[in-house]
Amino acid sequence: MESDKTSNDNVAARLLSPLAKALAGSKHYYAFLVMFVVVLSAQGSFVNDMYTPALPSMCKFFGCSIPLGQMGLAVGMIGLSIGQLSLGPLSDKYGRKPTLIVATAVFIVTSIVSIYSPTIHVFNLCRFFQGIGASAGYFLAKTIPADVYSGRQLAKFIAIVGAINGLAPASAPIVGGVLADNWGWKSIFIVLAGFAVVLILLSVKMKESLSPEARNNGSVFTSFKIYGLIIRNRPFMIHTMLKGTALGLLFSYISSSPFIMQNHYGLSETAYGIFIGVNSLFLAAGSMLSLKFKPYRNAALAGAIIAAVGVVCLAAALFFVNNLWIYDICAVIILFALGMLFSTSNTLAMNECRAHSGEAAAIIGVAGYIVSATVSPLVGMGNLMHSTAIVNLVLVVFVVGFAVASYKLPVDLDK
Repeated sequence: MESDKTSNDNVAARLLSPLAKALAGSKHYYAFLVMFVVVLSAQGSFVNDMYTPALPSMCKFFGCSIPLGQMGLAVGMIGLSIGQLSLGPLSDKYGRKPTLIVATAVFIVTSIVSIYSPTIHVFNLCRFFQGIGASAGYFLAKTIPADVYSGRQLAKFIAIVGAINGLAPASAPIVGGVLADNWGWKSIFIVLAGFAVVLILLSVKMKESLSPEARNNGSVFTSFKIYGLIIRNRPFMIHTMLKGTALGLLFSYISSSPFIMQNHYGLSETAYGIFIGVNSLFLAAGSMLSLKFKPYRNAALAGAIIAAVGVVCLAAALFFVNNLWIYDICAVIILFALGMLFSTSNTLAMNECRAHSGEAAAIIGVAGYIVSATVSPLVGMGNLMHSTAIVNLVLVVFVVGFAVASYKLPVDLDK
């Protein structure tokens, strides 16, 4: 009972934050908040999606194998995971803005350092610290909305951000492909550093979403105890694992598609970027469709079923059919389903633990990136086409399982 009262007091205190007051006093600030959170989310997409078109050429530049080149994705995701676990409690103690600014500065420095990497191992080490720096934007994109919204309002906000943010994974490979084709892979990380500078400038106008009354007044290490409480929240963990395994499907696609489309089907880096960019728009479509479902959890089950159909068709295509367009159509089906799954699982998980949104967002991110960091090198082992198909089939079994478990939970967002 005491913990429930504390949680309720914590949620109420969040309504006193400068951001909550700004939203109450100006309708225009809502548009700015959407834009700001989109930029936060985009950083997480850009840190991986922008340089995937250059992976084949980077493997040639460093003279390394495909799995070792793909390790840059995995190491970056490990950094994202560790960063979120560390920065979640720090943001609960010191506020969202200071945490974001310091972490983004780390991202800028390591992005610049990475272009001088003499070996793939040094580059991958830089990727680790890039992941730590980018992690603040990734988890705060979920934390800040949960600081001021709940229920269907939170679902609507996340869906809107997810739809607009579909442009990030859509544009990132295109931009990355053009940069790599014309100026080499190093130019990608110069642009990433510039994007992070823009993020810091925008954060100056952003109001703090966590009021002093809602912050952790004790030692920052006491916040880590909250992780244990959250992990024992069964509904939260079901939604979190649904998001994590679904994200694994996305990173299976991200890490394998440049080699399949460029090396196997012969696309240029620019053409690959255009293909991936257009495909990513279906993530946005799935995100918006999820709002049509009542109860909201039903969108997760529908998305999982669609994903399963897409994965089975894709596996058949990778094993038995040598056709770019069939491969791409199957990928589009999966991406559409993932858009539904991401919006639904994020909303349901964050709604469960709004009182500790910083730590909750960190756990969601870590779960996803543990799966994704495992998946990225696996799809490059042996026959790339076959290993990708097998990894996807295994992942989608877990996606469907967690979606069914989510569906069996009591309805929480039914309006």
